Amino acid sequence: MFDLVAESQPERAILVGLRKPTQNREAAQELLDELAELTRSAGATVVDTIMQQRKTPDGATYVGKGMVEEIKDRLEDEEITLVIFDDPLTPAQQRNLETALEVKTLDRSRLILDIFAGRARTTEAMAQVELAQLQYLLPRLTRAWTHLSRQHSAIGARGPGETQLEIDRRQIGLKITTLKKRLEKIVGQRSLRRKGRERMFKVAFVGYTNAGKSTLFNRMTKATVEVENKLFMTLDPTSRAMSQPYPSRVLFTDTVGFIRKLPHELIESFKSTLEEAVLADLLIHVIDCADENFPLKVEQTQKTLTEIGAKAPALMVYNKFDLSPEFIPPPELATSGESLLVSAKTGAGVQELRDAIVQRINA
Repeated sequence: MFDLVAESQPERAILVGLRKPTQNREAAQELLDELAELTRSAGATVVDTIMQQRKTPDGATYVGKGMVEEIKDRLEDEEITLVIFDDPLTPAQQRNLETALEVKTLDRSRLILDIFAGRARTTEAMAQVELAQLQYLLPRLTRAWTHLSRQHSAIGARGPGETQLEIDRRQIGLKITTLKKRLEKIVGQRSLRRKGRERMFKVAFVGYTNAGKSTLFNRMTKATVEVENKLFMTLDPTSRAMSQPYPSRVLFTDTVGFIRKLPHELIESFKSTLEEAVLADLLIHVIDCADENFPLKVEQTQKTLTEIGAKAPALMVYNKFDLSPEFIPPPELATSGESLLVSAKTGAGVQELRDAIVQRINA
């Protein structure tokens, strides 16, 4: 539905964020840097970034009128075709901004939805993404009929416009209902499969996107989950059962990565997928220790785990130790009392991780 990647030439984008007076500048800039990484993952080229300090977003245009004019000037100078805002835009804000800037305007939520749409491979993932997209689109349907608003004084214009809008809303509502029923059926089938795994010790890999979960999962299970230095390469949970070198059969599951400001629609749609983390006996919380902003990402991961109801004990596994050999795990983040250093790329520390899992099984 939303497709940035399909463009023959990469779109040129400018990114816009707000910083509250109480917010640390470095933290605000890190969010914009993350937005830039998301934009590149979606296939667009980042030309420039803008940050404005405001107490609260402008109700009409998110940023102030002066900043809107400044953005418009930059669009003309740099031949920019896309403006992306770091926070969710209301339908009114998005409509007003597109009218003022005369280019496609997105927010972080829609950008993430676009990336998910490009990564989805299985029937379940595609249904989950489509459901999230439709739920995002529904309150914004009026944007598709702005051409009728210009004819508001023409006789007969108002009725047909409203009628068509209601038809579209009804069709999307029916499609949402259909997708929810389809996903309920898939969840039921997965529940039946889980019954055969009830006696297994279940381990789920969780963490911030691009922390190296899938690489570590492949290293420990000899699986071949697709790995690339991009955000959200893993959407579908992949499970592998292993007997050796464990005292009983262990089911390892790789899950979708988390990110700050993850769209609520995606969390709701992917709840059935995230159940693998909820039902786990042990969580492997994979952290990129080479990332200087990892504490914020640990906090976001733990927040999302709490939101979905995952209560299993967690091993804090600091990955990419080969890139930061002098790293020392901060004790305040060791929620389970145990932290491990590994390199999924080289295999260093993986045996210690296996030993820690064996201890948990025996316990």
